[in-house]
Amino acid sequence: MKEKIKKELKEIESRHNVTILYACETGSRAWGFPSPDSDYDVRMIYMHEPDWYLSLSEKKDTIEFMSDDRELDVTGWDLKKCLQLLWKSNGSLLERVQSPIVYLETHGFISELRQLAARCYSPIATMHHYLGLARNSFEGVDNEASVRLKHLFYALRASMACKWIVDQDIMPPIVFITMLNELSIDNELRNKIKDLINLKADKKESYVHPKEPELNHFIRNQLNVAKDIADALPGRKEKHVDLDIFFRKVLKTKWK
Repeated sequence: MKEKIKKELKEIESRHNVTILYACETGSRAWGFPSPDSDYDVRMIYMHEPDWYLSLSEKKDTIEFMSDDRELDVTGWDLKKCLQLLWKSNGSLLERVQSPIVYLETHGFISELRQLAARCYSPIATMHHYLGLARNSFEGVDNEASVRLKHLFYALRASMACKWIVDQDIMPPIVFITMLNELSIDNELRNKIKDLINLKADKKESYVHPKEPELNHFIRNQLNVAKDIADALPGRKEKHVDLDIFFRKVLKTKWK
């Protein structure tokens, strides 16, 4: 599948006349709890030729592709859009730059972008991102006798990220097991979650699981804590001018 993805990325470059600077996996495969039938959620950062940016008109700054069998879902953001989102400490982008599964990487680009991401990280903005995800996911989990295990993990992962923001000084990692192992959590609950990760690896995404009261209690508590503390958290440390410098540097060198 990796070779198929790389081939599609090259075709996207040709069709859209862009240079892909970075492409990675997101979603359950990058989080570390995929199901056997999970699709591939590929996310990329690309750039146009410098003259493309010298225009008074607004241009489309995203690329989307879905394979006919719906196994491969590719979405790309233009470099300028990415840096604007990075300035806002966009939670999805902060995850992407940390992905453990990288399909394409232009030399030097992602290492410097990761450094910028760490400096742009805003606890208050990122907390609201994960708090919103956790609330939306938990609404469909909390009052049901049985739920799709996929949805339970969505709520659990987002609430765990909220706890990470409260307890740690760095941005939440994309890999779920890292949060699970490094946060202060009851060992019995930790082991239960690990058992569910193993279970999910053998079950299709449609699998419905009996209610887990202990997990629901944990998620609910993390949401309450996050809600109480969210607005008192600090913002970013980065200066916008540093992102401008990075943007110009990429345009000039194309990282070739």
